[in-house]
Amino acid sequence: MSRRGEEKRAELADRLAEEAGWRDGPGALLSTALDPSWTESGRNGKPAKRAAKGKKASGPPKELFVPPRGWYGPGGGRVGHMDPPTMWRATTVQACGMWPFAAGSGSPMTGVPLGQHLFTGATVCGDPLNWFTRARYISNPSLFMLGMPGLGKSTLVNRMLIGLAATGVVPLVLGDLKPDYADTVRALGGQVISIGRGRGGINVLDPGAMGAAATRIGGEAGEVLKAETHGRVLNMVAALVTIVRGRPMDDHEQSVLSAVLHHIRERTPLGRPALLPDLLRVLTEGPDRVRAVTLDRGDDTRYRDAVDPLHRSLLGILDGPLGDTFASETSTRIDPDAPAVCIDISGIGEADTQLTAAAMLAAWSDGLGTVAASHALADAGLAPRRWFFTVLDELWRPLRAASGIVDRIDALTRLNRSLGLGDAKITHTLKDAEALGTDSDRAKARGFVERAGMVVCAGLPKAEMEELGKVVGLSRREIELVSSWSSPPGWGVTGEHEEPPGRGRFLIKVGGRPGIPIKVAITDAERELHNTNTRWTPNETAVEQSVAYAARQVARTAERRALTAPQEPPVPPAGRWPA
Repeated sequence: MSRRGEEKRAELADRLAEEAGWRDGPGALLSTALDPSWTESGRNGKPAKRAAKGKKASGPPKELFVPPRGWYGPGGGRVGHMDPPTMWRATTVQACGMWPFAAGSGSPMTGVPLGQHLFTGATVCGDPLNWFTRARYISNPSLFMLGMPGLGKSTLVNRMLIGLAATGVVPLVLGDLKPDYADTVRALGGQVISIGRGRGGINVLDPGAMGAAATRIGGEAGEVLKAETHGRVLNMVAALVTIVRGRPMDDHEQSVLSAVLHHIRERTPLGRPALLPDLLRVLTEGPDRVRAVTLDRGDDTRYRDAVDPLHRSLLGILDGPLGDTFASETSTRIDPDAPAVCIDISGIGEADTQLTAAAMLAAWSDGLGTVAASHALADAGLAPRRWFFTVLDELWRPLRAASGIVDRIDALTRLNRSLGLGDAKITHTLKDAEALGTDSDRAKARGFVERAGMVVCAGLPKAEMEELGKVVGLSRREIELVSSWSSPPGWGVTGEHEEPPGRGRFLIKVGGRPGIPIKVAITDAERELHNTNTRWTPNETAVEQSVAYAARQVARTAERRALTAPQEPPVPPAGRWPA
Protein backbone atom coordinates (compact mmCIF):
# COMPACT_ATOMS: atom_id res chain seq x y z
CA MET A 1 0.00 0.00 0.00
CA SER A 2 1.29 3.46 -0.82
CA ARG A 3 2.24 6.01 1.78
CA ARG A 4 -0.71 8.20 0.83
CA GLY A 5 -3.12 5.27 1.23
CA GLU A 6 -1.76 4.52 4.68
CA GLU A 7 -2.23 8.15 5.69
CA LYS A 8 -5.83 8.18 4.50
CA ARG A 9 -6.62 5.02 6.48
CA ALA A 10 -4.90 6.46 9.52
CA GLU A 11 -6.85 9.71 9.23
CA LEU A 12 -10.09 7.75 8.97
CA ALA A 13 -9.27 5.79 12.10
CA ASP A 14 -8.37 8.99 13.96
CA ARG A 15 -11.61 10.59 12.90
CA LEU A 16 -13.65 7.61 14.14
CA ALA A 17 -11.80 7.67 17.44
CA GLU A 18 -12.43 11.39 17.85
CA GLU A 19 -16.15 10.99 17.12
CA ALA A 20 -16.39 8.23 19.68
CA GLY A 21 -14.58 10.39 22.20
CA TRP A 22 -16.91 13.32 21.64
CA ARG A 23 -19.92 11.06 22.15
CA ASP A 24 -18.54 9.80 25.47
CA GLY A 25 -17.68 13.26 26.75
CA PRO A 26 -14.58 15.40 27.16
CA GLY A 27 -13.00 13.11 29.72
CA ALA A 28 -13.39 10.11 27.47
CA LEU A 29 -11.94 12.08 24.56
CA LEU A 30 -8.87 12.94 26.60
CA SER A 31 -8.37 9.38 27.76
CA THR A 32 -8.91 8.10 24.25
CA ALA A 33 -6.40 10.56 22.86
CA LEU A 34 -3.85 9.56 25.46
CA ASP A 35 -4.52 5.84 25.24
CA PRO A 36 -2.10 4.32 22.73
CA SER A 37 -3.89 1.01 22.51
CA TRP A 38 -6.07 2.06 19.60
CA THR A 39 -3.42 3.88 17.65
CA GLU A 40 -2.18 0.68 16.13
CA SER A 41 -5.45 0.61 14.24
CA GLY A 42 -4.38 3.82 12.55
CA ARG A 43 -1.40 2.01 11.22
CA ASN A 44 -3.12 -1.01 9.73
CA GLY A 45 -6.61 0.34 9.19
CA LYS A 46 -8.35 -2.13 11.56
CA PRO A 47 -9.93 -1.27 14.93
CA ALA A 48 -7.75 -2.46 17.77
CA LYS A 49 -9.07 -3.97 20.95
CA ARG A 50 -8.47 -2.17 24.18
CA ALA A 51 -6.06 -3.80 26.54
CA ALA A 52 -7.67 -5.75 29.32
CA LYS A 53 -7.97 -4.06 32.68
CA GLY A 54 -4.98 -4.52 34.85
CA LYS A 55 -2.86 -5.90 32.03
CA LYS A 56 -0.14 -4.08 30.26
CA ALA A 57 -0.14 -3.81 26.50
CA SER A 58 2.47 -5.92 24.87
CA GLY A 59 5.31 -4.12 23.16
CA PRO A 60 6.48 -0.54 23.53
CA PRO A 61 3.83 2.20 23.62
CA LYS A 62 3.17 3.77 20.27
CA GLU A 63 2.69 7.46 19.69
CA LEU A 64 -0.57 8.91 18.49
CA PHE A 65 -0.63 9.49 14.71
CA VAL A 66 -1.19 13.18 13.94
CA PRO A 67 -2.77 13.85 10.52
CA PRO A 68 -0.60 16.07 8.31
CA ARG A 69 -3.39 18.63 7.85
CA GLY A 70 -4.62 18.65 11.46
CA TRP A 71 -7.39 16.93 13.41
CA TYR A 72 -10.97 16.60 12.27
CA GLY A 73 -13.77 18.25 14.19
CA PRO A 74 -14.22 21.61 15.89
CA GLY A 75 -10.98 23.05 17.20
CA GLY A 76 -8.89 20.45 15.44
CA GLY A 77 -7.09 22.91 13.17
CA ARG A 78 -7.89 21.03 9.98
CA VAL A 79 -6.71 22.88 6.81
CA GLY A 80 -7.93 22.18 3.32
CA HIS A 81 -4.84 23.45 1.49
CA MET A 82 -1.15 23.19 2.26
CA ASP A 83 1.00 26.10 1.08
CA PRO A 84 4.04 25.13 -0.99
CA PRO A 85 7.35 25.50 0.81
CA THR A 86 9.24 28.75 0.45
CA MET A 87 12.05 28.71 -2.09
CA TRP A 88 15.46 30.07 -1.10
CA ARG A 89 18.62 30.66 -3.03
CA ALA A 90 22.07 29.82 -1.72
CA THR A 91 25.53 28.97 -3.00
CA THR A 92 26.71 25.37 -3.29
CA VAL A 93 28.96 25.94 -0.28
CA GLN A 94 26.03 26.98 1.90
CA ALA A 95 23.46 24.48 0.64
CA CYS A 96 25.66 21.47 -0.14
CA GLY A 97 24.42 19.43 2.86
CA MET A 98 20.74 20.30 2.64
CA TRP A 99 18.07 17.73 1.89
CA PRO A 100 15.85 17.42 -0.11
CA PHE A 101 18.30 18.05 -2.89
CA ALA A 102 18.18 21.54 -4.32
CA ALA A 103 17.32 22.05 -7.99
CA GLY A 104 18.71 24.70 -10.28
CA SER A 105 16.50 27.54 -11.45
CA GLY A 106 16.20 28.99 -14.94
CA SER A 107 16.01 32.59 -13.73
CA PRO A 108 18.99 34.75 -14.73
CA MET A 109 21.23 35.89 -11.90
CA THR A 110 23.49 38.33 -13.80
CA GLY A 111 22.93 42.04 -13.32
CA VAL A 112 20.90 44.25 -11.01
CA PRO A 113 18.47 42.37 -8.69
CA LEU A 114 15.05 43.27 -10.06
CA GLY A 115 12.57 41.14 -8.11
CA GLN A 116 11.18 37.65 -7.71
CA HIS A 117 9.87 35.27 -10.32
CA LEU A 118 6.10 35.51 -10.24
CA PHE A 119 5.57 31.73 -10.14
CA THR A 120 8.66 30.20 -8.53
CA GLY A 121 9.69 32.99 -6.18
CA ALA A 122 13.29 32.80 -7.41
CA THR A 123 15.34 35.99 -7.58
CA VAL A 124 15.61 37.54 -11.05
CA CYS A 125 18.49 39.84 -11.97
CA GLY A 126 19.13 41.74 -15.16
CA ASP A 127 19.90 44.99 -16.93
CA PRO A 128 20.93 45.85 -20.51
CA LEU A 129 24.63 46.37 -19.79
CA ASN A 130 25.30 43.19 -17.80
CA TRP A 131 23.21 41.03 -20.10
CA PHE A 132 25.24 42.41 -23.02
CA THR A 133 28.75 42.37 -21.54
CA ARG A 134 28.78 39.52 -19.01
CA ALA A 135 25.91 37.13 -19.70
CA ARG A 136 25.82 37.62 -23.51
CA TYR A 137 22.05 37.18 -23.48
CA ILE A 138 21.44 40.10 -25.84
CA SER A 139 23.29 41.55 -28.82
CA ASN A 140 22.35 45.20 -28.18
CA PRO A 141 22.61 46.94 -24.78
CA SER A 142 19.19 48.58 -24.95
CA LEU A 143 15.85 48.22 -23.19
CA PHE A 144 12.40 49.22 -24.38
CA MET A 145 9.59 49.30 -21.82
CA LEU A 146 5.86 49.61 -22.46
CA GLY A 147 2.95 49.73 -20.04
CA MET A 148 -0.07 51.66 -18.85
CA PRO A 149 0.51 54.66 -16.55
CA GLY A 150 0.93 54.08 -12.83
CA LEU A 151 2.17 50.47 -12.96
CA GLY A 152 5.80 51.08 -11.96
CA LYS A 153 7.74 51.43 -15.22
CA SER A 154 9.89 54.30 -14.00
CA THR A 155 10.37 52.55 -10.66
CA LEU A 156 11.92 49.49 -12.31
CA VAL A 157 14.28 51.61 -14.42
CA ASN A 158 15.13 53.63 -11.31
CA ARG A 159 16.21 50.39 -9.61
CA MET A 160 18.43 49.55 -12.58
CA LEU A 161 19.90 53.03 -12.40
CA ILE A 162 20.78 52.64 -8.71
CA GLY A 163 22.23 49.16 -9.18
CA LEU A 164 24.34 50.13 -12.18
CA ALA A 165 25.66 53.21 -10.38
CA ALA A 166 26.90 50.89 -7.61
CA THR A 167 29.01 49.00 -10.19
CA GLY A 168 30.66 52.14 -11.58
CA VAL A 169 28.33 52.77 -14.54
CA VAL A 170 27.41 56.45 -14.98
CA PRO A 171 23.63 57.04 -15.33
CA LEU A 172 22.68 59.89 -17.67
CA VAL A 173 19.11 61.20 -17.57
CA LEU A 174 19.28 63.66 -20.47
CA GLY A 175 15.97 65.45 -20.19
CA ASP A 176 13.96 64.57 -17.09
CA LEU A 177 10.46 65.73 -17.92
CA LYS A 178 8.60 65.21 -14.60
CA PRO A 179 11.21 64.95 -12.87
CA ASP A 180 11.39 61.29 -11.86
CA TYR A 181 15.12 60.79 -11.33
CA ALA A 182 16.48 64.06 -9.92
CA ASP A 183 16.17 62.96 -6.26
CA THR A 184 17.82 59.62 -7.01
CA VAL A 185 20.75 61.29 -8.78
CA ARG A 186 21.21 63.65 -5.82
CA ALA A 187 21.16 60.72 -3.40
CA LEU A 188 23.88 59.04 -5.48
CA GLY A 189 26.04 62.15 -5.18
CA GLY A 190 25.49 63.07 -8.82
CA GLN A 191 24.87 66.33 -10.64
CA VAL A 192 21.41 67.77 -11.34
CA ILE A 193 21.24 70.59 -13.93
CA SER A 194 17.99 72.56 -14.34
CA ILE A 195 17.12 73.98 -17.77
CA GLY A 196 14.29 76.38 -18.49
CA ARG A 197 13.26 80.01 -18.37
CA GLY A 198 14.68 81.58 -15.25
CA ARG A 199 16.31 78.29 -14.21
CA GLY A 200 19.33 77.82 -16.46
CA GLY A 201 20.46 77.72 -20.06
CA ILE A 202 22.71 75.88 -22.49
CA ASN A 203 25.09 77.54 -24.89
CA VAL A 204 24.90 75.34 -27.97
CA LEU A 205 28.17 76.84 -29.31
CA ASP A 206 30.11 75.75 -26.24
CA PRO A 207 32.35 72.76 -27.13
CA GLY A 208 32.01 71.55 -23.54
CA ALA A 209 33.77 68.38 -22.47
CA MET A 210 34.79 67.53 -26.04
CA GLY A 211 36.68 70.79 -26.46
CA ALA A 212 38.49 70.32 -23.14
CA ALA A 213 39.37 66.73 -24.05
CA ALA A 214 40.69 67.77 -27.48
CA THR A 215 42.99 70.36 -25.89
CA ARG A 216 44.20 67.85 -23.31
CA ILE A 217 44.87 65.08 -25.84
CA GLY A 218 46.57 67.29 -28.46
CA GLY A 219 48.22 66.05 -31.62
CA GLU A 220 46.36 64.38 -34.44
CA ALA A 221 43.83 62.74 -32.11
CA GLY A 222 43.05 66.15 -30.62
CA GLU A 223 42.47 67.66 -34.06
CA VAL A 224 40.10 64.81 -34.95
CA LEU A 225 38.13 65.46 -31.77
CA LYS A 226 38.01 69.20 -32.57
CA ALA A 227 36.54 68.41 -36.00
CA GLU A 228 33.93 66.19 -34.38
CA THR A 229 33.13 68.98 -31.93
CA HIS A 230 32.60 71.38 -34.84
CA GLY A 231 30.18 68.96 -36.49
CA ARG A 232 28.23 68.48 -33.25
CA VAL A 233 27.85 72.25 -32.78
CA LEU A 234 26.79 72.67 -36.41
CA ASN A 235 24.12 69.99 -36.10
CA MET A 236 22.79 71.53 -32.89
CA VAL A 237 22.41 75.02 -34.37
CA ALA A 238 20.79 73.52 -37.45
CA ALA A 239 18.36 71.66 -35.19
CA LEU A 240 17.35 74.90 -33.46
CA VAL A 241 16.76 76.56 -36.83
CA THR A 242 14.67 73.57 -37.90
CA ILE A 243 12.51 73.86 -34.77
CA VAL A 244 11.88 77.56 -35.33
CA ARG A 245 11.15 77.18 -39.05
CA GLY A 246 9.26 73.93 -38.88
CA ARG A 247 11.32 72.56 -41.78
CA PRO A 248 14.99 71.60 -42.34
CA MET A 249 17.66 74.06 -43.43
CA ASP A 250 18.78 74.29 -47.06
CA ASP A 251 22.15 72.83 -48.01
CA HIS A 252 23.76 76.17 -48.87
CA GLU A 253 22.61 77.59 -45.52
CA GLN A 254 24.42 74.81 -43.69
CA SER A 255 27.55 75.67 -45.65
CA VAL A 256 27.23 79.32 -44.64
CA LEU A 257 26.67 78.33 -41.02
CA SER A 258 29.71 76.05 -41.03
CA ALA A 259 31.90 78.85 -42.43
CA VAL A 260 30.62 81.24 -39.75
CA LEU A 261 31.44 78.74 -37.00
CA HIS A 262 34.97 78.20 -38.35
CA HIS A 263 35.49 81.97 -38.50
CA ILE A 264 34.34 82.42 -34.90
CA ARG A 265 36.45 79.52 -33.58
CA GLU A 266 39.61 80.89 -35.18
CA ARG A 267 39.12 84.36 -33.68
CA THR A 268 37.69 83.51 -30.26
CA PRO A 269 40.28 83.42 -27.44
CA LEU A 270 40.65 80.26 -25.37
CA GLY A 271 38.45 80.10 -22.31
CA ARG A 272 35.69 82.24 -23.84
CA PRO A 273 33.07 80.21 -25.74
CA ALA A 274 31.19 81.90 -28.55
CA LEU A 275 27.50 82.77 -28.20
CA LEU A 276 24.57 82.78 -30.62
CA PRO A 277 24.64 86.61 -30.94
CA ASP A 278 28.18 86.21 -32.34
CA LEU A 279 26.68 84.40 -35.33
CA LEU A 280 24.55 87.44 -36.14
CA ARG A 281 27.55 89.74 -35.80
CA VAL A 282 29.63 87.67 -38.25
CA LEU A 283 26.76 87.45 -40.75
CA THR A 284 26.37 91.23 -40.59
CA GLU A 285 30.09 91.85 -41.08
CA GLY A 286 30.36 89.42 -43.99
CA PRO A 287 34.02 88.28 -43.84
CA ASP A 288 35.67 86.88 -46.96
CA ARG A 289 35.48 83.26 -45.76
CA VAL A 290 31.71 83.48 -45.38
CA ARG A 291 31.20 85.43 -48.62
CA ALA A 292 33.13 82.82 -50.57
CA VAL A 293 30.56 80.19 -49.63
CA THR A 294 27.63 82.36 -50.76
CA LEU A 295 29.05 82.88 -54.30
CA ASP A 296 28.35 86.61 -54.07
CA ARG A 297 31.19 87.46 -56.55
CA GLY A 298 31.72 90.79 -54.82
CA ASP A 299 28.05 91.79 -55.03
CA ASP A 300 26.72 92.76 -51.63
CA THR A 301 23.13 92.29 -52.78
CA ARG A 302 23.79 88.65 -53.72
CA TYR A 303 25.42 88.12 -50.34
CA ARG A 304 22.43 89.55 -48.46
CA ASP A 305 19.99 87.48 -50.46
CA ALA A 306 21.95 84.35 -49.56
CA VAL A 307 22.29 84.95 -45.80
CA ASP A 308 19.09 86.86 -44.95
CA PRO A 309 16.89 83.76 -44.48
CA LEU A 310 19.43 82.29 -42.05
CA HIS A 311 19.80 85.70 -40.40
CA ARG A 312 16.03 85.91 -39.83
CA SER A 313 15.89 82.39 -38.37
CA LEU A 314 18.69 83.16 -35.91
CA LEU A 315 16.88 86.35 -34.91
CA GLY A 316 13.78 84.21 -34.36
CA ILE A 317 15.77 82.00 -31.98
CA LEU A 318 17.22 84.90 -29.98
CA ASP A 319 14.10 87.09 -29.86
CA GLY A 320 11.59 84.25 -29.76
CA PRO A 321 10.64 81.65 -27.14
CA LEU A 322 14.11 80.05 -27.19
CA GLY A 323 16.19 83.18 -26.59
CA ASP A 324 16.15 83.19 -22.77
CA THR A 325 17.49 79.64 -22.65
CA PHE A 326 20.06 79.56 -25.48
CA ALA A 327 21.31 83.15 -25.88
CA SER A 328 23.69 83.22 -22.91
CA GLU A 329 26.51 81.08 -21.55
CA THR A 330 25.88 77.61 -20.13
CA SER A 331 24.71 78.00 -16.56
CA THR A 332 26.16 74.66 -15.36
CA ARG A 333 28.43 72.41 -17.39
CA ILE A 334 28.24 68.64 -17.14
CA ASP A 335 30.91 67.31 -14.82
CA PRO A 336 32.70 64.45 -16.64
CA ASP A 337 33.70 62.91 -13.29
CA ALA A 338 30.22 62.96 -11.73
CA PRO A 339 28.86 59.52 -10.67
CA ALA A 340 25.48 60.38 -12.23
CA VAL A 341 23.99 63.27 -14.23
CA CYS A 342 20.40 64.44 -14.57
CA ILE A 343 19.33 67.36 -16.79
CA ASP A 344 16.01 68.50 -15.35
CA ILE A 345 13.69 70.21 -17.86
CA SER A 346 10.50 69.73 -15.84
CA GLY A 347 10.22 73.50 -15.42
CA ILE A 348 9.22 73.85 -19.10
CA GLY A 349 5.46 73.81 -19.60
CA GLU A 350 3.88 70.92 -21.47
CA ALA A 351 2.33 73.29 -24.01
CA ASP A 352 5.70 74.83 -24.89
CA THR A 353 6.64 72.15 -27.42
CA GLN A 354 9.32 74.22 -29.18
CA LEU A 355 11.32 74.89 -26.03
CA THR A 356 10.87 71.28 -24.89
CA ALA A 357 12.22 69.97 -28.19
CA ALA A 358 15.14 72.41 -28.20
CA ALA A 359 16.05 71.62 -24.58
CA MET A 360 15.89 67.88 -25.25
CA LEU A 361 18.13 68.16 -28.31
CA ALA A 362 20.61 70.39 -26.49
CA ALA A 363 20.69 68.04 -23.49
CA TRP A 364 21.30 65.00 -25.69
CA SER A 365 23.98 66.82 -27.70
CA ASP A 366 25.81 67.94 -24.56
CA GLY A 367 25.45 64.56 -22.83
CA LEU A 368 26.60 62.46 -25.76
CA GLY A 369 29.47 64.89 -26.27
CA THR A 370 30.54 64.15 -22.70
CA VAL A 371 30.40 60.41 -23.45
CA ALA A 372 32.54 60.87 -26.58
CA ALA A 373 35.06 62.95 -24.61
CA SER A 374 35.31 60.28 -21.91
CA HIS A 375 36.04 57.56 -24.46
CA ALA A 376 38.57 59.75 -26.28
CA LEU A 377 40.47 60.32 -23.03
CA ALA A 378 40.34 56.60 -22.25
CA ASP A 379 41.67 55.72 -25.72
CA ALA A 380 44.56 58.11 -25.15
CA GLY A 381 45.32 56.54 -21.77
CA LEU A 382 44.51 59.74 -19.87
CA ALA A 383 41.43 58.50 -18.01
CA PRO A 384 39.89 55.16 -16.99
CA ARG A 385 37.28 53.55 -19.21
CA ARG A 386 33.72 54.30 -18.12
CA TRP A 387 30.36 52.93 -19.23
CA PHE A 388 27.20 54.98 -19.39
CA PHE A 389 23.49 54.23 -19.06
CA THR A 390 21.02 56.73 -20.53
CA VAL A 391 17.35 56.95 -19.58
CA LEU A 392 14.69 58.46 -21.83
CA ASP A 393 11.37 58.39 -19.99
CA GLU A 394 8.01 59.49 -21.44
CA LEU A 395 9.33 58.84 -24.95
CA TRP A 396 6.11 60.02 -26.56
CA ARG A 397 6.73 63.66 -25.57
CA PRO A 398 10.11 64.20 -27.22
CA LEU A 399 9.07 62.17 -30.27
CA ARG A 400 6.16 64.51 -30.93
CA ALA A 401 8.13 67.66 -30.14
CA ALA A 402 10.39 67.65 -33.21
CA SER A 403 11.48 65.31 -35.97
CA GLY A 404 15.15 65.88 -35.18
CA ILE A 405 14.83 63.97 -31.93
CA VAL A 406 13.57 60.89 -33.77
CA ASP A 407 16.71 60.88 -35.90
CA ARG A 408 18.94 61.39 -32.85
CA ILE A 409 17.36 58.48 -30.94
CA ASP A 410 17.39 56.33 -34.07
CA ALA A 411 21.14 56.88 -34.44
CA LEU A 412 21.64 56.13 -30.76
CA THR A 413 19.87 52.76 -30.98
CA ARG A 414 22.08 51.76 -33.90
CA LEU A 415 25.43 52.98 -32.55
CA ASN A 416 25.18 52.49 -28.77
CA ARG A 417 27.41 49.41 -28.89
CA SER A 418 30.31 51.41 -30.32
CA LEU A 419 29.60 54.29 -27.91
CA GLY A 420 29.90 52.12 -24.78
CA LEU A 421 26.41 53.26 -23.93
CA GLY A 422 23.35 51.37 -22.71
CA ASP A 423 19.93 52.94 -22.88
CA ALA A 424 16.40 52.52 -21.55
CA LYS A 425 13.41 53.99 -23.35
CA ILE A 426 9.99 54.11 -21.67
CA THR A 427 6.61 54.82 -23.23
CA HIS A 428 3.01 53.68 -22.92
CA THR A 429 2.04 51.82 -26.09
CA LEU A 430 3.19 51.21 -29.64
CA LYS A 431 0.47 53.57 -30.80
CA ASP A 432 2.56 56.50 -29.56
CA ALA A 433 4.60 56.15 -32.75
CA GLU A 434 1.50 56.47 -34.94
CA ALA A 435 1.01 60.10 -33.87
CA LEU A 436 4.27 61.25 -35.49
CA GLY A 437 4.11 63.65 -38.39
CA THR A 438 5.74 61.72 -41.22
CA ASP A 439 5.83 58.12 -42.40
CA SER A 440 9.61 58.03 -42.07
CA ASP A 441 9.44 59.12 -38.42
CA ARG A 442 6.79 56.49 -37.69
CA ALA A 443 8.92 53.78 -39.29
CA LYS A 444 11.97 54.86 -37.29
CA ALA A 445 10.01 54.86 -34.03
CA ARG A 446 8.70 51.34 -34.66
CA GLY A 447 12.27 50.23 -35.19
CA PHE A 448 13.13 51.14 -31.59
CA VAL A 449 11.26 48.06 -30.37
CA GLU A 450 12.62 45.76 -33.05
CA ARG A 451 16.26 46.64 -32.24
CA ALA A 452 15.90 46.57 -28.46
CA GLY A 453 17.84 43.81 -26.73
CA MET A 454 15.32 43.63 -23.87
CA VAL A 455 11.60 44.35 -24.11
CA VAL A 456 9.81 44.75 -20.77
CA CYS A 457 6.01 44.81 -20.66
CA ALA A 458 3.87 46.08 -17.82
CA GLY A 459 0.07 45.87 -17.95
CA LEU A 460 -1.29 46.49 -21.47
CA PRO A 461 -4.68 45.95 -23.11
CA LYS A 462 -5.10 42.74 -25.07
CA ALA A 463 -5.32 44.51 -28.44
CA GLU A 464 -2.02 46.26 -27.76
CA MET A 465 -0.40 42.98 -26.74
CA GLU A 466 -1.58 41.39 -30.00
CA GLU A 467 0.20 44.13 -31.96
CA LEU A 468 3.31 43.83 -29.82
CA GLY A 469 3.31 40.07 -30.36
CA LYS A 470 3.83 40.63 -34.09
CA VAL A 471 7.12 42.41 -33.31
CA VAL A 472 8.44 40.60 -30.25
CA GLY A 473 6.87 37.16 -30.49
CA LEU A 474 4.52 36.51 -27.56
CA SER A 475 2.73 33.28 -26.75
CA ARG A 476 -1.00 33.18 -26.06
CA ARG A 477 -0.33 32.57 -22.37
CA GLU A 478 2.00 35.58 -22.14
CA ILE A 479 -0.54 37.84 -23.85
CA GLU A 480 -3.27 36.79 -21.44
CA LEU A 481 -1.00 37.20 -18.43
CA VAL A 482 0.12 40.74 -19.28
CA SER A 483 -3.43 41.72 -20.30
CA SER A 484 -4.72 40.67 -16.88
CA TRP A 485 -2.32 43.15 -15.26
CA SER A 486 -4.03 46.08 -16.96
CA SER A 487 -7.31 45.42 -15.13
CA PRO A 488 -8.28 47.96 -12.45
CA PRO A 489 -8.98 46.90 -8.85
CA GLY A 490 -12.48 45.72 -7.95
CA TRP A 491 -15.27 48.07 -7.00
CA GLY A 492 -15.37 46.69 -3.49
CA VAL A 493 -11.84 47.80 -2.66
CA THR A 494 -11.99 50.36 0.13
CA GLY A 495 -8.47 50.20 1.58
CA GLU A 496 -6.47 53.39 1.76
CA HIS A 497 -3.32 51.92 0.20
CA GLU A 498 -4.82 49.44 -2.25
CA GLU A 499 -2.89 49.17 -5.50
CA PRO A 500 -3.87 48.07 -9.02
CA PRO A 501 -3.38 44.32 -9.56
CA GLY A 502 -0.68 44.91 -12.18
CA ARG A 503 1.50 47.34 -10.27
CA GLY A 504 5.04 46.04 -9.95
CA ARG A 505 4.50 43.10 -12.34
CA PHE A 506 6.53 42.88 -15.53
CA LEU A 507 7.28 40.41 -18.31
CA ILE A 508 10.87 40.42 -19.62
CA LYS A 509 11.26 39.24 -23.21
CA VAL A 510 14.57 38.56 -24.94
CA GLY A 511 14.28 37.45 -28.54
CA GLY A 512 12.25 34.28 -28.98
CA ARG A 513 12.90 32.98 -25.45
CA PRO A 514 9.99 32.46 -23.05
CA GLY A 515 9.21 35.56 -21.06
CA ILE A 516 10.21 35.95 -17.41
CA PRO A 517 7.34 37.30 -15.26
CA ILE A 518 8.59 39.13 -12.18
CA LYS A 519 7.15 40.93 -9.18
CA VAL A 520 9.04 44.01 -7.95
CA ALA A 521 8.78 45.07 -4.31
CA ILE A 522 10.45 48.41 -3.66
CA THR A 523 12.18 49.44 -0.46
CA ASP A 524 11.28 52.42 1.71
CA ALA A 525 14.33 54.32 0.42
CA GLU A 526 13.24 53.79 -3.19
CA ARG A 527 9.70 54.84 -2.33
CA GLU A 528 10.93 58.13 -0.86
CA LEU A 529 13.31 58.87 -3.74
CA HIS A 530 10.97 57.91 -6.56
CA ASN A 531 7.41 59.12 -6.08
CA THR A 532 5.82 60.00 -9.42
CA ASN A 533 2.59 61.12 -7.71
CA THR A 534 4.02 63.94 -5.61
CA ARG A 535 1.26 66.32 -6.68
CA TRP A 536 -1.31 63.86 -5.29
CA THR A 537 0.43 63.29 -1.97
CA PRO A 538 -1.66 64.68 0.93
CA ASN A 539 -0.07 67.66 2.61
CA GLU A 540 -0.83 67.25 6.31
CA THR A 541 0.11 70.85 7.10
CA ALA A 542 -2.20 72.19 4.39
CA VAL A 543 -5.03 69.97 5.62
CA GLU A 544 -4.61 71.20 9.19
CA GLN A 545 -4.54 74.81 8.01
CA SER A 546 -7.71 74.28 5.97
CA VAL A 547 -9.51 72.73 8.94
CA ALA A 548 -8.41 75.58 11.23
CA TYR A 549 -9.51 78.17 8.65
CA ALA A 550 -12.92 76.52 8.31
CA ALA A 551 -13.34 76.48 12.10
CA ARG A 552 -12.52 80.19 12.30
CA GLN A 553 -15.03 80.95 9.54
CA VAL A 554 -17.76 79.05 11.40
CA ALA A 555 -16.94 80.90 14.62
CA ARG A 556 -17.09 84.31 12.86
CA THR A 557 -20.42 83.44 11.27
CA ALA A 558 -21.85 82.45 14.64
CA GLU A 559 -20.64 85.73 16.20
CA ARG A 560 -22.19 87.82 13.42
CA ARG A 561 -25.52 86.04 13.80
CA ALA A 562 -25.44 86.62 17.54
CA LEU A 563 -24.82 90.37 17.08
CA THR A 564 -27.48 90.89 14.40
CA ALA A 565 -30.20 88.79 16.09
CA PRO A 566 -33.06 90.83 17.79
CA GLN A 567 -32.68 91.18 21.57
CA GLU A 568 -35.40 89.29 23.47
CA PRO A 569 -36.87 90.95 26.60
CA PRO A 570 -35.45 89.61 29.84
CA VAL A 571 -37.47 86.96 31.58
CA PRO A 572 -38.82 88.23 34.96
CA PRO A 573 -38.00 86.33 38.10
CA ALA A 574 -40.43 83.65 39.12
CA GLY A 575 -43.29 84.85 41.32
CA ARG A 576 -43.25 88.47 40.17
CA TRP A 577 -45.32 90.27 37.56
CA PRO A 578 -43.68 92.70 35.17
CA ALA A 579 -44.55 96.38 35.66
